Amino acid sequence: MTKPALRLMTTADLDTVLSLEIALFGPEAWSRQMLTGELSQQPASRYYLVAEDAEGIVGYAGLLAAGEQADVLTIAVATSRWGQGIGTDLLAALLAEARRRGCAEVFLEVKADNKRAQRLYHWWGFTEIGIRRGYYQPSGADAIVMRRDLAVAAQAELAQAGHAELAPHAARRNEETR
Repeated sequence: MTKPALRLMTTADLDTVLSLEIALFGPEAWSRQMLTGELSQQPASRYYLVAEDAEGIVGYAGLLAAGEQADVLTIAVATSRWGQGIGTDLLAALLAEARRRGCAEVFLEVKADNKRAQRLYHWWGFTEIGIRRGYYQPSGADAIVMRRDLAVAAQAELAQAGHAELAPHAARRNEETR
């Protein structure tokens, strides 16, 4: 199976993205109005991508960048495509865009029970910095707040660059910055 291509999200993608959003996030899904509002701020402060292949849109992600800080606003991959590296590709593209825009650090929130996403974020050098109680509505689920210093290489970046032997050292440096 060919890896999906990443491209900028447009309003023409909203029907498919909204279907994925509802399937993945249920009652906590963003509305069409919210997604449209986000896209209206692209490229000024937002950066939204879709992952698309012959099956259509199979994932999407969004970033807010302002000054030296960025926030990963969303990453979603169709459940039928989990484990194929699509989330990794989307996150890598968001981090590259944050760097391109001059950001020094990136933040995100992840549902406390979403261990799969937490593993991905740890692999990419994010560390836990706090908890937002009752953040996700209407469920009231807690969010773990995570931060990534873009000046420090993450395990994932070292492995992608062919320096897997250095990855444990990057993890140790990331642990020391907590």
